[in-house]
Amino acid sequence: MKLVVVSAGLSVPSSTRLLADRLAAAVDRHTPVDIQVVELRDLAVEIAHHFTNGFPGRALAAALDAVTEADGLIVVTPVFTASYSGLFKSFFDVLDKDALAGKPVLIAATGGTARHSLVLEHALRPLFAYLRAVVVPTAVYAASEDWGAEGLPERTEKAAQELAALMQGLSAARPAEDDSAVVPFAEQLARLGA
Repeated sequence: MKLVVVSAGLSVPSSTRLLADRLAAAVDRHTPVDIQVVELRDLAVEIAHHFTNGFPGRALAAALDAVTEADGLIVVTPVFTASYSGLFKSFFDVLDKDALAGKPVLIAATGGTARHSLVLEHALRPLFAYLRAVVVPTAVYAASEDWGAEGLPERTEKAAQELAALMQGLSAARPAEDDSAVVPFAEQLARLGA
């Protein structure tokens, strides 16, 4: 299975990327996955050009294809002005509108203070619901004081376990390559016992 990690961290090193890597490693412990990381910082110029000319550059096209073909996603953004970053939103704005339909997604964010933790429920979850992704119940927020503190490793493990289970379940529920029947999402959930 293929797991794509979208990291919108801007600094090097980045706490956003650190959280993304920890989440990906935790998913891999629950179910072996091929991990590909998409660093949005490296695609910023191509994302802007896509808005002005309507065409993705080579690196952006590869990133969009990776996200579209993934069996599951981990998306992590820093919090800017109580929401996701503009770069993060811009990337998902240029993604095909149907690319995330039915795709399992783990949402996460980093910020300087715990006061911004509701960004997960008030900004990220609605964005991915609009894109018709299947967002795992546990989202992960890491404030500056969370690194090395109690709670973050447990939240990371719980969210990773949920994503791994959903990826395995939806993968098992997919029809064979040569099967022309489309399995409705409600039926996929019923097969999972949800």
